[in-house]
Amino acid sequence: MRTSHVAILLLGLAGVSAAQKEPVPVDQEPHHKVVLKNQFVAVTHVTLAPDERTLYHTHSNDRAAIELSHGSLAQQRMGEAEDVAGPTHPGELSMSAARPGGYSHRVHNLGPGTFEVLDVEFLQRPKEPSQDVAAKVAAENPSARAYHWSLAPGTKTPEHTHRRPYLIVAATPMQLKMTAPNGQTMSHEVKAGDVHWVDTTVTHALANESDAAGEIIELELK
Repeated sequence: MRTSHVAILLLGLAGVSAAQKEPVPVDQEPHHKVVLKNQFVAVTHVTLAPDERTLYHTHSNDRAAIELSHGSLAQQRMGEAEDVAGPTHPGELSMSAARPGGYSHRVHNLGPGTFEVLDVEFLQRPKEPSQDVAAKVAAENPSARAYHWSLAPGTKTPEHTHRRPYLIVAATPMQLKMTAPNGQTMSHEVKAGDVHWVDTTVTHALANESDAAGEIIELELK
Protein backbone atom coordinates (compact mmCIF):
# COMPACT_ATOMS: atom_id res chain seq x y z
CA MET A 1 0.00 0.00 0.00
CA ARG A 2 1.36 3.41 -0.97
CA THR A 3 1.71 6.10 1.70
CA SER A 4 0.51 9.58 0.71
CA HIS A 5 2.66 12.70 1.06
CA VAL A 6 0.17 14.01 3.65
CA ALA A 7 0.54 10.82 5.71
CA ILE A 8 4.34 11.09 5.55
CA LEU A 9 4.14 14.70 6.75
CA LEU A 10 1.84 13.77 9.63
CA LEU A 11 4.11 10.89 10.64
CA GLY A 12 7.09 13.23 10.60
CA LEU A 13 5.29 15.78 12.75
CA ALA A 14 4.26 13.07 15.20
CA GLY A 15 7.89 12.02 15.48
CA VAL A 16 8.90 15.60 16.17
CA SER A 17 6.25 15.95 18.89
CA ALA A 18 7.39 12.71 20.51
CA ALA A 19 11.00 13.83 20.49
CA GLN A 20 10.41 17.34 21.84
CA LYS A 21 7.25 18.13 23.79
CA GLU A 22 7.91 21.84 24.38
CA PRO A 23 10.25 24.47 22.93
CA VAL A 24 13.22 25.50 25.07
CA PRO A 25 14.18 29.13 25.86
CA VAL A 26 16.53 30.45 23.19
CA ASP A 27 19.43 30.64 25.67
CA GLN A 28 19.10 26.87 26.26
CA GLU A 29 19.16 25.91 22.56
CA PRO A 30 22.57 24.22 22.06
CA HIS A 31 23.34 25.77 18.65
CA HIS A 32 22.98 29.29 20.07
CA LYS A 33 26.39 30.22 21.53
CA VAL A 34 26.47 33.44 23.57
CA VAL A 35 29.22 35.79 22.35
CA LEU A 36 28.17 38.93 24.27
CA LYS A 37 25.67 39.66 27.03
CA ASN A 38 24.96 42.68 29.20
CA GLN A 39 21.86 44.26 30.74
CA PHE A 40 20.61 45.43 27.33
CA VAL A 41 21.45 42.72 24.79
CA ALA A 42 22.25 39.04 24.48
CA VAL A 43 24.09 38.14 21.26
CA THR A 44 24.29 34.52 20.11
CA HIS A 45 26.14 33.03 17.15
CA VAL A 46 24.18 30.19 15.55
CA THR A 47 25.99 27.62 13.38
CA LEU A 48 24.29 24.73 11.55
CA ALA A 49 25.92 22.11 9.32
CA PRO A 50 24.13 21.15 6.09
CA ASP A 51 20.76 19.47 6.84
CA GLU A 52 21.12 20.19 10.57
CA ARG A 53 18.25 21.62 12.63
CA THR A 54 18.04 23.57 15.85
CA LEU A 55 15.72 22.45 18.62
CA TYR A 56 12.39 24.20 18.83
CA HIS A 57 13.12 27.32 20.87
CA THR A 58 11.35 30.47 22.04
CA HIS A 59 12.32 34.10 21.51
CA SER A 60 10.70 36.24 24.22
CA ASN A 61 12.18 39.67 23.45
CA ASP A 62 12.48 42.21 20.69
CA ARG A 63 15.19 40.86 18.43
CA ALA A 64 17.37 41.23 15.35
CA ALA A 65 18.96 38.61 13.11
CA ILE A 66 21.99 39.25 10.89
CA GLU A 67 22.91 36.62 8.32
CA LEU A 68 26.59 35.68 8.00
CA SER A 69 26.48 33.05 5.23
CA HIS A 70 25.21 32.16 1.78
CA GLY A 71 22.73 29.31 1.71
CA SER A 72 19.11 28.32 2.07
CA LEU A 73 17.07 27.55 5.15
CA ALA A 74 13.59 26.65 6.33
CA GLN A 75 11.75 27.61 9.50
CA GLN A 76 9.18 25.49 11.30
CA ARG A 77 6.74 26.16 14.10
CA MET A 78 5.81 23.22 16.29
CA GLY A 79 3.01 21.17 14.75
CA GLU A 80 3.32 22.88 11.37
CA ALA A 81 5.10 22.06 8.12
CA GLU A 82 8.45 23.62 7.29
CA ASP A 83 8.33 26.98 5.56
CA VAL A 84 11.25 27.43 3.16
CA ALA A 85 12.61 30.93 3.75
CA GLY A 86 14.75 31.04 0.62
CA PRO A 87 18.40 31.99 0.10
CA THR A 88 20.40 33.95 2.65
CA HIS A 89 23.36 36.25 2.14
CA PRO A 90 25.83 37.97 4.51
CA GLY A 91 24.48 41.25 5.83
CA GLU A 92 20.82 40.37 5.38
CA LEU A 93 18.99 41.92 8.33
CA SER A 94 15.63 41.34 9.99
CA MET A 95 14.14 42.86 13.14
CA SER A 96 10.98 41.95 15.02
CA ALA A 97 9.06 42.87 18.15
CA ALA A 98 8.33 40.55 21.05
CA ARG A 99 5.06 38.61 20.77
CA PRO A 100 2.71 37.70 23.61
CA GLY A 101 3.83 34.27 24.76
CA GLY A 102 7.00 34.52 22.66
CA TYR A 103 7.84 33.27 19.16
CA SER A 104 8.72 29.57 18.99
CA HIS A 105 10.27 27.83 15.99
CA ARG A 106 13.19 25.79 14.78
CA VAL A 107 15.57 26.40 11.87
CA HIS A 108 16.71 23.85 9.26
CA ASN A 109 19.83 24.44 7.16
CA LEU A 110 19.00 23.28 3.64
CA GLY A 111 22.59 23.84 2.53
CA PRO A 112 24.70 23.49 0.61
CA GLY A 113 27.18 25.01 3.06
CA THR A 114 27.30 25.86 6.76
CA PHE A 115 24.59 28.27 7.90
CA GLU A 116 25.57 31.07 10.30
CA VAL A 117 23.54 33.88 11.80
CA LEU A 118 23.90 36.32 14.68
CA ASP A 119 20.80 36.55 16.85
CA VAL A 120 20.44 39.66 19.03
CA GLU A 121 17.87 39.71 21.83
CA PHE A 122 17.11 43.12 23.37
CA LEU A 123 16.66 42.35 27.06
CA GLN A 124 15.13 45.66 28.05
CA ARG A 125 13.55 48.51 26.17
CA PRO A 126 14.77 52.07 26.81
CA LYS A 127 12.68 53.80 29.50
CA GLU A 128 12.79 57.11 27.63
CA PRO A 129 13.11 56.47 23.89
CA SER A 130 15.18 58.94 21.90
CA GLN A 131 14.18 60.45 18.57
CA ASP A 132 17.85 60.98 17.60
CA VAL A 133 18.70 59.10 14.42
CA ALA A 134 22.34 58.63 13.41
CA ALA A 135 21.72 57.75 9.75
CA LYS A 136 19.15 56.23 7.41
CA VAL A 137 17.24 53.56 9.34
CA ALA A 138 17.39 50.14 7.66
CA ALA A 139 15.06 48.38 10.12
CA GLU A 140 13.73 48.84 13.65
CA ASN A 141 11.68 47.40 16.48
CA PRO A 142 10.48 48.96 19.77
CA SER A 143 13.98 48.59 21.32
CA ALA A 144 16.44 49.60 18.61
CA ARG A 145 17.16 51.05 15.18
CA ALA A 146 19.51 49.46 12.67
CA TYR A 147 21.90 51.22 10.30
CA HIS A 148 23.20 49.03 7.47
CA TRP A 149 26.43 50.00 5.71
CA SER A 150 27.34 48.20 2.46
CA LEU A 151 30.87 49.42 1.72
CA ALA A 152 32.69 48.86 -1.54
CA PRO A 153 36.50 48.70 -1.30
CA GLY A 154 37.93 52.12 -0.46
CA THR A 155 34.59 53.73 0.40
CA LYS A 156 33.36 55.15 3.70
CA THR A 157 30.15 56.12 5.44
CA PRO A 158 29.12 59.71 6.10
CA GLU A 159 30.23 60.97 9.49
CA HIS A 160 27.49 60.21 12.00
CA THR A 161 26.89 60.40 15.76
CA HIS A 162 25.61 57.71 18.13
CA ARG A 163 24.09 59.28 21.26
CA ARG A 164 22.65 56.01 22.53
CA PRO A 165 24.43 52.73 23.36
CA TYR A 166 24.87 50.60 20.26
CA LEU A 167 26.20 47.30 18.96
CA ILE A 168 28.45 47.24 15.91
CA VAL A 169 28.41 43.97 13.94
CA ALA A 170 30.67 42.81 11.11
CA ALA A 171 28.65 40.65 8.73
CA THR A 172 31.68 40.03 6.48
CA PRO A 173 35.45 40.06 7.00
CA MET A 174 37.09 43.38 6.21
CA GLN A 175 39.74 45.89 7.24
CA LEU A 176 37.58 48.43 9.04
CA LYS A 177 38.85 51.95 9.63
CA MET A 178 37.13 54.36 12.01
CA THR A 179 37.82 58.09 11.77
CA ALA A 180 36.87 60.64 14.44
CA PRO A 181 36.06 64.32 13.71
CA ASN A 182 39.55 65.35 14.89
CA GLY A 183 41.13 63.09 12.28
CA GLN A 184 42.23 60.36 14.66
CA THR A 185 41.82 56.88 13.18
CA MET A 186 41.66 53.28 14.34
CA SER A 187 41.89 50.31 12.00
CA HIS A 188 40.82 46.76 12.81
CA GLU A 189 40.76 43.54 10.85
CA VAL A 190 37.30 42.15 11.62
CA LYS A 191 35.83 38.72 10.95
CA ALA A 192 32.25 37.83 10.06
CA GLY A 193 30.32 37.71 13.32
CA ASP A 194 32.58 40.06 15.29
CA VAL A 195 30.57 42.31 17.65
CA HIS A 196 31.46 45.26 19.86
CA TRP A 197 29.24 47.08 22.38
CA VAL A 198 29.68 50.85 22.80
CA ASP A 199 27.96 52.77 25.60
CA THR A 200 29.44 56.26 25.10
CA THR A 201 28.56 59.00 22.62
CA VAL A 202 30.58 58.44 19.44
CA THR A 203 30.98 60.46 16.25
CA HIS A 204 32.78 58.65 13.47
CA ALA A 205 32.94 57.56 9.84
CA LEU A 206 33.53 53.94 8.89
CA ALA A 207 35.69 52.98 5.90
CA ASN A 208 36.43 49.70 4.13
CA GLU A 209 40.16 49.34 3.51
CA SER A 210 39.79 45.81 2.10
CA ASP A 211 39.93 44.58 -1.49
CA ALA A 212 36.40 43.13 -1.22
CA ALA A 213 33.02 44.63 -0.36
CA GLY A 214 32.07 44.71 3.33
CA GLU A 215 28.86 44.72 5.35
CA ILE A 216 28.53 46.48 8.71
CA ILE A 217 25.39 46.70 10.89
CA GLU A 218 24.98 49.13 13.78
CA LEU A 219 22.11 48.36 16.21
CA GLU A 220 21.41 51.43 18.33
CA LEU A 221 19.05 51.51 21.33
CA LYS A 222 16.15 53.90 20.93
